[in-house]
Amino acid sequence: MRYAYTKRTGLGAAAAALLALAAPAMAQQPAGTVKVGIVTFLSGGAAGPFGVPARNAAELVIEAINAGKLPAPYSDKGFGGATVAPVIIDEASKNVVADYRTLVEKEKVDLVIGYISSGSCKAVAPVVEEIKRLTVFFDCGTPQIFEEVVTKPAYLFRTGAHATMDSVAAARYLLERKKDLKSYAGINQNYAWGQDSWNDFDAAMKALKPGVATKTSQMPKIFAGQYGTEISALLADQPDAVHSSFWGGDMEAFVLQAQGRGLFGKMQVVLTTGETAMHRLGAQMPNGTIIGGRGTHGNFAPKSELNDWFRKAYYDRFATWPTYPSYKMALALLGVKAAYDKAAKAAGGKLPTQEQVAAALKGLEFDSPSGKVRMALSGGHQAIQDTAYAEHTFDKATNQAVLANVKVYKAECVNPPEGIKSADWIKSGFKGAKCD
Repeated sequence: MRYAYTKRTGLGAAAAALLALAAPAMAQQPAGTVKVGIVTFLSGGAAGPFGVPARNAAELVIEAINAGKLPAPYSDKGFGGATVAPVIIDEASKNVVADYRTLVEKEKVDLVIGYISSGSCKAVAPVVEEIKRLTVFFDCGTPQIFEEVVTKPAYLFRTGAHATMDSVAAARYLLERKKDLKSYAGINQNYAWGQDSWNDFDAAMKALKPGVATKTSQMPKIFAGQYGTEISALLADQPDAVHSSFWGGDMEAFVLQAQGRGLFGKMQVVLTTGETAMHRLGAQMPNGTIIGGRGTHGNFAPKSELNDWFRKAYYDRFATWPTYPSYKMALALLGVKAAYDKAAKAAGGKLPTQEQVAAALKGLEFDSPSGKVRMALSGGHQAIQDTAYAEHTFDKATNQAVLANVKVYKAECVNPPEGIKSADWIKSGFKGAKCD
């Protein structure tokens, strides 16, 4: 087997080192290899806060899977006993569909795990069903994937919850913390993720508190980097709160620029992906900023043997704490392992076909460092999970960012029931939601 780690297919130093470390354990594996395409941002503004942490988690977890060093219930080696051989490529490409086809048709991967950007996922999703190759989206959030783009999936799965959960929970948390709130505004990226996030948040706020006023909605281009005009508009409108689903370098740039102009002192800011920056920005993120992590990931994750292993192993190797992109990559790999192991057992120990693995993953409930994950929507192809929000606080005594006033929302409270589109569910007043 070989590791590949470049924008395309070449062997890189980091992957070569990983291969050297893992080789003794891999040599003892049963016959059979599962070649996995891993797609994440390795360059550009999304690489540092998102793509590289996801790649790091992939390397760490795959090595542990191959060595049989994960805690239960994942202590058996490999995917159904087969060695996992990753081919890691860069999502920062103008040709994500062509790159996906290359992974499948030239690299001959058995499955693909990847994609952070909702734009990438919308482009790749129809091709997955056309080519008929098992593919797992590990992060991208737009609910459009299964509600509009691929409505009858066979080979496509998403092991992380979609963006409606983030927006609904953000609205609930904001109104619980700011009961006298009278108005809000938004600044979100002008593409599927930002548009969906704002639309769901706006609708959820209206459903939860009729009469609350919507002020400006700013929609700059993704990866714009400079937000002076939008910050001026927010300051001029003076809303009580600002919602933003900015992620990666965009989110970090907005925090620094808005903080410099005093925006955080004048209105409550809600960052639905803010968890990724809590350790990177530390004291530069104002205390009291409401942050989410797209699930119970990172500092939101529940205590468990699996989570304890993941946090320690990640910190020991990379000298930083894993944030939600790392957790979501680990979650996807463990979900696929659970499906492979289940399918291999049903096949009498033989390496299962991708159709057998897809059947095992469909509707599966599995453990992760983030807690239980249930493939409960879109005919068992879309995950739901709990999520959480909190207020960012920087502890000067420990020189660490910590979470205050954490609130966990059960999956059934913030995700739509099966068979109901997200927008329709919010407009119904969250019919069928089960909240504490």
